Amino acid sequence: MLDLPEFIIAVFTWVDDLLKKSGRLRERGPHPQLSDSEVLTMEIVGEFLGCQTDKELWEYFRRHWIDWFPRLPGRTSFTRQAANLWMMKLQLLEKLSRGLGAQDERIHIVDAFPVKVCGFKRSGRSRVFRGQAAYGYCAAKKEIYYGFQGHLVVTTQGVITSMSLTAANVSETQGIWDVSGGMGGTLIGDKGYLSKALREQMSLQGINLQTPLRSNMKDDRDPAFVRRLLRIRKTVETVISQLAGRFGIERTWARDPWHLTSRMARKLLAHTMGVWLNVCCGRKPLRMEGLIAA
Repeated sequence: MLDLPEFIIAVFTWVDDLLKKSGRLRERGPHPQLSDSEVLTMEIVGEFLGCQTDKELWEYFRRHWIDWFPRLPGRTSFTRQAANLWMMKLQLLEKLSRGLGAQDERIHIVDAFPVKVCGFKRSGRSRVFRGQAAYGYCAAKKEIYYGFQGHLVVTTQGVITSMSLTAANVSETQGIWDVSGGMGGTLIGDKGYLSKALREQMSLQGINLQTPLRSNMKDDRDPAFVRRLLRIRKTVETVISQLAGRFGIERTWARDPWHLTSRMARKLLAHTMGVWLNVCCGRKPLRMEGLIAA
């Protein structure tokens, strides 16, 4: 368990060390007053604390931690600098994932979740992501929504290894190809991925796709194996629940792909940082509650 100052220091130390090893981020132009390490630290910590928009995040640190970040610029400049770091967030996410041994895992779990652009009543007149977003159906919530569908792959420990966004009307069996590249071993999905053709195609890529069967289908697999399959699959449900609850990943709060990519990346990075700190503290990887002392 860490107190909040320890949490901020731990995040900053890790981020700053990796950025120094990565070399110069900017080929030209002046360096901003607030360092990139500070911006990324504020984003990760802010997301973990529930600051789901740029405005909330900026206001929180301006109100409570200005002594630690005295060079904090205006909100617009901060938001622009944070968005410009979208590629670095993805690189840090990959390094953190590798550090947790995610790439060596032979069992992964895949699932999809809704990402809303706006409320359903406003969707007909909204121009945000027009031509990119679409209407889709969320079976878990039994509702039609307008936006995107997130496709997520995690390890059995809940470490995020891959994520992509497609239009909400893209099926799970299509979206799975965006997140399974370079993967091998067993991939566990829900009934949305139940397709003989898909399983055969993935087998050619070295992936053993396993899903539950429908109630009217005969299952020749060992019942103990099926029970283990269902138990393991709950891990991705837990991760998505955390991403939706604590990190607000089901709302974009963005009006263009640039900001959307940046904000999605920082939510994934913040979650993975929580997993990493839990492992360092000898806690269960997905036990986010209680990681920071009240």
